[in-house]
Order: sequence, then C-alpha cells, then structure tokens
Amino acid sequence: MRILLLEDDADLAEVVALGLRNESYAVDVADTCSGAEELLRTVRYDVACFDLGLPDGDGLDLLRRAAADPELRRPRRSLVLTARDAVDDRVAGLDAGADDYLVKPFHFAELVARLRALGRRGGEHGRTLRVGDLELDLAAHTARRSGADLALTAREFSLLRYFMHHPGELLSAEDLLEHVWDANADPFTASVRVILSRLRRKLGDPPVITTVTGAGYRLEAP
Repeated sequence: MRILLLEDDADLAEVVALGLRNESYAVDVADTCSGAEELLRTVRYDVACFDLGLPDGDGLDLLRRAAADPELRRPRRSLVLTARDAVDDRVAGLDAGADDYLVKPFHFAELVARLRALGRRGGEHGRTLRVGDLELDLAAHTARRSGADLALTAREFSLLRYFMHHPGELLSAEDLLEHVWDANADPFTASVRVILSRLRRKLGDPPVITTVTGAGYRLEAP
C-alpha cells in the first residue's frame, strides 16, 4: 500500500512516515497543498492522509480537487488527519469525500488500524490474508507458508502483501514500484527484481510467484 502523507509539522511527519514504513507501507510526504498536488499528478495513492490547515491552503480543498480534476489521480481512499475536532469539522471532512477522520493527537496504533480498515474497503477481509498455503497476519505483521514462519523484511512483506491482494493477476514491475516503493526508493525496476528474488528464495518450493517474460509477475492462485 502506498500512502500520501500531507502534513506541515515536520517532526510529526517524520515520526509518522518512519512508523508507517516500519509497518511495510510506502510513504510519500508533502508539507504543502502544492507539493501534494504535484505528487497526485503522477501517482495514484492507495490512501492519502490530509492535514487541513496548511501554509498554502486547506487540505479539504485539495481533497475536493482530487475528485474533480482529471489531471489529478484521486486516491483510492482518504483520511483527514487534523487537530480540528468540532462536529462541524468532521461533517465537512466526510462530506468533502474523506473516508475517515482522525483527530490529533492520536495513538499511532489507531492510525495503523484505521489504514487497515480502509484497505479492507478496497478488498481485504479481516486482519489475515490467505492465498493457497500462504498466510499474512496484517496486524501482527507475520507471514507463514504451510504453517512455517517466514522471516521477511519490511519491503518483502509489503511486496508479498501486494501480490496477495491481487492473486492470479499479472503485475508489471511498474505496478509494483507504484504501490510498494515510495519516492525515496531506487527508481529503477532492477530493485523490484532484487527484492523479488529474495522473496522467492524465502517462500521456497514449489515456486508461487512466476515471471511472465516481458510482461511482469503473477502470484499463482490455487
């Protein structure tokens, strides 16, 4: 899952982004509406977290523009992350198109739980993903195959999670880069091949992720 974090408090943004990356999410950070808008022109995020009071505008205005402007890629899900806690503010945020609303200060564990919940609206079911003999516990951040624990890095976990969200689908290297890597990652698709090679070794035999030459990769669904 790739997340856009629009937050002008640099310390808070750094802490939240680091925490989310440790949870195997890819995170891009913007501290202004204009910066976030530039990102939305090129990336369609799985979730965007919008602060409201920003140096150059209001996050709700950007949320509305993302839904109406064909030059912007509307995030699949959106969450307002703000200190405004009045009922009228919550109503305005949800009416503007936000899927959820979280008031600062917040517990990081609650933010992660809300992100998982937003992901379930996009097709996840519960806290556990299962494809064949593969099992991911999204809350405990554990992976197993045939009941045996898999020692995955954060990036490997995120990559496997994305494959398990799309079993049987052909995914290009560009698809994987857009949803598993963030703007700080190596922009070359070779990084996909390196991480995928490590993941395949850890998954063991028989292979479950196949390569379609010249097209991409597929998690074979039983």
